[in-house]
Amino acid sequence: MYSLLVADDHPLFRDALHAVISSGFSDTQLLETDSLAGAMARIDSLEGLDLLLLDLSLPDAEGLEGLKTLRETFPWLPVAIVSAHQERQLVLDAITLGAVGYIPKSTPREQLLSALHQILQGQLYLPADIMRRPPPRGMPSTAVESADSKQTRLPRLTDKQLDVLSCMSQGMSNKQIARELAIAETTVKTHVSAILRKLGATSRVHAIVVAGEEDLSGFIAKRSALAKG
Repeated sequence: MYSLLVADDHPLFRDALHAVISSGFSDTQLLETDSLAGAMARIDSLEGLDLLLLDLSLPDAEGLEGLKTLRETFPWLPVAIVSAHQERQLVLDAITLGAVGYIPKSTPREQLLSALHQILQGQLYLPADIMRRPPPRGMPSTAVESADSKQTRLPRLTDKQLDVLSCMSQGMSNKQIARELAIAETTVKTHVSAILRKLGATSRVHAIVVAGEEDLSGFIAKRSALAKG
């Protein structure tokens, strides 16, 4: 039995999420609140909470401020973002701050259930369609620059390591990567270790952030074009 808390100020969305989760997870306790203050009060009074589903547009915590506060106050509690915002950099920023997943509110029912199952199993979930998008050109961000000016670490990786990193960026677990690339799971683990070392990354999330900063999909496309040319 799982215990989940939903922090969202839209009653209709909470009702819809409740219906979806109830249909996919039997004997799940689903609690609700409409503010950050309410979420913190509920967390203080609860034991055994497995996951907090946090909206980024709460009236008392706009943007990532609520996530920052929760991670500082309750570092033991897994927090997944459920938001209408789908900017790629926002996803990366949320993961960097410690979110265990990012689920767009437009996610179809079956995919949402799959995402929750993945998160509750201790895996990171990232929306694959968003992570595949290259960063907008000319985006005014210190974290995301053009591939030509920032791309210094991806060339260190082999083609197979780039494939593994691409799968990691889509939120796949080692088992899923092994199935996707038709290689052994132990081989995936070896590639992941090499990727972290070559990128100077301290974790899988850090490696995913590096991939986002350096436009992984664009680099792979360029590398493929050069190989064919």
